[in-house]
Amino acid sequence: MTGPLDTLITGGEVLLPDGPCRADLGLADGRVAGVYAPGTGPDAVEVIDAAGKTLLPGIVDIHFHVRAPAYPERGTVQSETRAAAAGGVTTLFEMPISKPCCSTPEELAQRRDHFAQNAFMDFGLYAAPGDLTVASRDAMMALGCIAWKIFTTAPPPGRADEFDGLAFPDEADQLRALTLLAGTGLPVVVHAESAQLLEHFEAEASRLDPADAATHGASRPAVCESVAVAKLLAMNMTAQAKLHIAHVTSAETVDVLRAFAGTSDFTAETCPQYLFTTEEDVARAGVYAKVNPPIRHQADQDALWQAIEDGVINYVTTDHAPFSHAEKQAAEGNFPAAPPGVPGIEFILPAMLDAVARGRLSLGRAHDLVCANGARRYGLFPWKGALLPGSCADVTIVDLTDETALSAETLHTHAREVAHLFEGRRLQGKVCRTIVRGKTVFEDGRITGTAGGGSFVTPRAEK
Repeated sequence: MTGPLDTLITGGEVLLPDGPCRADLGLADGRVAGVYAPGTGPDAVEVIDAAGKTLLPGIVDIHFHVRAPAYPERGTVQSETRAAAAGGVTTLFEMPISKPCCSTPEELAQRRDHFAQNAFMDFGLYAAPGDLTVASRDAMMALGCIAWKIFTTAPPPGRADEFDGLAFPDEADQLRALTLLAGTGLPVVVHAESAQLLEHFEAEASRLDPADAATHGASRPAVCESVAVAKLLAMNMTAQAKLHIAHVTSAETVDVLRAFAGTSDFTAETCPQYLFTTEEDVARAGVYAKVNPPIRHQADQDALWQAIEDGVINYVTTDHAPFSHAEKQAAEGNFPAAPPGVPGIEFILPAMLDAVARGRLSLGRAHDLVCANGARRYGLFPWKGALLPGSCADVTIVDLTDETALSAETLHTHAREVAHLFEGRRLQGKVCRTIVRGKTVFEDGRITGTAGGGSFVTPRAEK
């Protein structure tokens, strides 16, 4: 290029694919223009002093819910992508639960347009396979869906339209879905719990104290998850889909993943709520901390960390799922009746940086878990997930020595009043600035981006 760069970020340490190094980073025309030895970068219109800070490729969250345009009382595309910007996330993949479900080409196109008008950062959209026809599948692929999502559970009572074409409790339908989607080459993400076992254990738990956090765990014990995952992995030996198991919670399921290693192309994720909290934290926070599948015990948490260390689990995602304060409050003292989900988009990166500070992970491994591995799995690397010449100019600047204090007053999510699970946490590591395609969208606690500033990311995104 001729002329000055748009931006030169100086004085910081840049996380490159082979590790961190002291360097200056140049941005131009929405791309990384170059990585330069300190003090040798070209002239730039804007110079950002990042002395003492670390530059990460912008975080890619592959598991996010806002349900928009339905349920604005729970959060909107604007409110939740603003929160994502504050959390250092530059690209997010929105799940297909909405009202109606994103399981038709028409609904996918409508959601794409709604997000494009309102998102503060780049976004991809999952599709549900709907009627399991080739015509519908191919139409949604043509519209640019980033991946597929199914549930092995039945639709929750009263929410059939939100799960139409997404929930497949029948195993024959699960196999049909995997087989249909295998040829697309896109990831097939599955919420895996056995519908039959859930029905059994929910009936058993109906005799327990509804105010006890343990009741929720008893209604969805680990065996529900591990059995469903084992069946899916066995099916995938036939279907050969690009399978991805969502939000693994238990030691039992980790054992299943180990047992099926190498049998097909499958991967697995877990989430910060399972890595950093236990059922004891749920008991403290009450129904505000209810999620599905449930947060479990210390032994399960330990098994998840071991699975990360061993490479059995290579993705950490938020499963960000905001609800309104009125909805959670109405179910206080009644876990079975409470809506499941917590807001986690502003917790994930500080929590992982805190794990780095405690020596649990290297910085590179932490970043792979929340960004680079997802970009690779979804075919976007190194356009996303890297800071290399030609990569998208998505940058998250963090201070590894500063502290993040989480409270309703500091959070940006619309669901800040129901973030009880993480309330009061103090974490070493802080997001200072978030840059999307070369433009700063968050800086020092303030949102500086604009609604509609994000771009729709497809599997054919420029790389």
